[in-house]
Amino acid sequence: MTSDIVRLTDLDLAALLCSRVCHDIISPVGAIANGLELMDDPETDSAMKATALDMVRNSAKTATAKLKFCRIAFGASGSAGAHIDLGEAGETARAFVGDEKIKLDWQAPRENRPKAEVKLLLNMLLLGMAGIPRGGLVTVTLDGRRFRVSAKGERAKVPQAMADVLLGVSPLETIDARLVQPYYTRVLAQSAGVAIDMKLEGEDTVVVAAA
Repeated sequence: MTSDIVRLTDLDLAALLCSRVCHDIISPVGAIANGLELMDDPETDSAMKATALDMVRNSAKTATAKLKFCRIAFGASGSAGAHIDLGEAGETARAFVGDEKIKLDWQAPRENRPKAEVKLLLNMLLLGMAGIPRGGLVTVTLDGRRFRVSAKGERAKVPQAMADVLLGVSPLETIDARLVQPYYTRVLAQSAGVAIDMKLEGEDTVVVAAA
């Protein structure tokens, strides 16, 4: 496992993670605002208002799912040393992924695990999703200290910039809001005492594994 000699400062890491979270939720929150504006417009007819209300409902659901996921994946989510129920984490992950472009098969056992391990698993899920931009099936498994995310889909790929950050070979100055997530995943893996890797298995499957 690659050991860090130099890391991002706490301030830089916090700022970049905040930017990442804001990027994730700005779209559904903006859609809520647009829907409310349509509903408030006196020139909007009843059919359009019904459509706007559906947009607000769906966007609020999406924003809530993203915030709940980010709270566990990036946030404190409990006091120091706390454990998190993997079943609850799986339900949160399913709501976050949805059931349209990507399907999620969460096979982790329903048990309490140290929150650092659960955060690692959720961040590995994000890496797997990034490897199937056209959608597909993501399978999450956890067996003892072996973490595995398998993402299968058309034109699956390992984004090279993410892989380099995950391996610790990218200069710190290249870490931005887009790449802070794989960087954070590497830090979580090191904190959990496991080595992590992201590779292409066959032509259509990206595997993110840590042990």
